[in-house]
Amino acid sequence: MEAFVHSTMEQFGVFGIAFLMFLENIFPPIPSELIMPLAGYLATRDGISIFGVIAAGSVGSVLGIIPWYFLGRYLGEQRLKSLAARHGRWLTMSPGDIDEAKQRFRRHGRTSVLFGRLIPTVRTLISVPAGVVHMPFWQFLSYSAVGSVIWTSALALAGFALGQAYETVKDYVDPVATGVLIAIIIAYVYRVATFKPQ
Repeated sequence: MEAFVHSTMEQFGVFGIAFLMFLENIFPPIPSELIMPLAGYLATRDGISIFGVIAAGSVGSVLGIIPWYFLGRYLGEQRLKSLAARHGRWLTMSPGDIDEAKQRFRRHGRTSVLFGRLIPTVRTLISVPAGVVHMPFWQFLSYSAVGSVIWTSALALAGFALGQAYETVKDYVDPVATGVLIAIIIAYVYRVATFKPQ
């Protein structure tokens, strides 16, 4: 995975960074925790501005969550509940869970979108309830953008600060990314096995 990310960035520059961050939201197993630190590191030696790296990562990240928002709007609450009733075990979500999430989101929608962008996996999925409750699109986009800039900046600056030291730790990046993916799969299998409809 690290080799794919690295080659994409080297071949396409900031456009590659934006594309990878877009994919990260469409296909979460490509983690931003791998993409942005590596992009920050490349800014120390490939003539790419660190500000360009952050901007590209943020734009790609925001573009990647927009389809999820409109999926939530399209599905709506009743369709989502119907899906949960039929396939709740595999979605690890029941109609009751949707009611609870809806109430929490109505109370804390803006802060949920803002801070949800800083939490792995939640970064993508928080867009769906925003669409379901018809949170105003421009409000959703604004809070998502702020959260995305904070997250991508932190990761990119961490890679930038590592500088040449990244050469020392880069051999550990791919195994760590693989470990994160395995942990996500294990957590999902556990939730499926222990799922109890409400």
